[in-house]
Amino acid sequence: MPQVRRWLQELQERLLGALGEVDADLSLRRDAWRHEGGGGGVSCLLSGGAVFEQGGVNFSHVHGARLPEAALVGRPELAARGFQAVGVSLVLHPCNPHVPTSHANLRYFEVAAPAGEGGPRWWFGGGFDLSPCYGYEEDARHWHTVARRACEPFGEEFYRRCKRSCDEYFFLPHRGETRGVGGLFFDQLCEPDFARCFAFLRSVGDHYLPAYLPIVSRRAATPFGERERSFQLYRRGRYVEFNLLFDRGTRFGLESGGRTESILMSLPPLARWEYGWEAEPGSPEERLVKDFLRAREWL
Repeated sequence: MPQVRRWLQELQERLLGALGEVDADLSLRRDAWRHEGGGGGVSCLLSGGAVFEQGGVNFSHVHGARLPEAALVGRPELAARGFQAVGVSLVLHPCNPHVPTSHANLRYFEVAAPAGEGGPRWWFGGGFDLSPCYGYEEDARHWHTVARRACEPFGEEFYRRCKRSCDEYFFLPHRGETRGVGGLFFDQLCEPDFARCFAFLRSVGDHYLPAYLPIVSRRAATPFGERERSFQLYRRGRYVEFNLLFDRGTRFGLESGGRTESILMSLPPLARWEYGWEAEPGSPEERLVKDFLRAREWL
């Protein structure tokens, strides 16, 4: 646990430093907090930038006497056992509708061993995904190229498996669409051994900025008007729906007694809903829905 914690804390600072270089106008609010079961975290709210309207880069290391239900998927035998969880999460909501919203999360769990077992159960999880309002195939291909590069040292199947898991997880069943163009998602990673799993976590974290920042640079100056801004807020509504209805990380944070302000920092500062909205045929908005919000192979 100590080495994972140190690396994640360093990653948080590295992410904050890189984002500050990209957007010098960003305001940073840093809040340290304590968890009632033990541990705590540091939440960093980013706001008011020229590139990013709002975002957050959070670190947490929390303890608890009972593993929350959201973390028990596939692990029912671990109910009512003490746990520790350490992680970094990031969400960025850009100003320009042509710059995609981006999310990353990296986490590690330790759970007290059942009777008769010598040591704690442990596993890694996380990944990153991209949610554009306006679809650019060049951006999606770049994103997935870097995602595949993060997985390459760990075997040919790693990218395909994590990409498929991402498509399946970040899906809104009541809308019949993916949250975006996907990326990587993994959970319950505990084989073949701790060193290999930790190395994969680090590789995913190290590849996030190379995956995202070139897209930001490419799109941040793209002209837009009220139509694009209105559509951006509409698409943010879908982001809210997923996070509040389906996201296990949100549920875990709330069920474990985490700090509500930090947990809900992933939500955008502004969003909108419109009854019965339909895209204009042949428009860029229709192209997003038809060509980008479905599971597909980008490489």
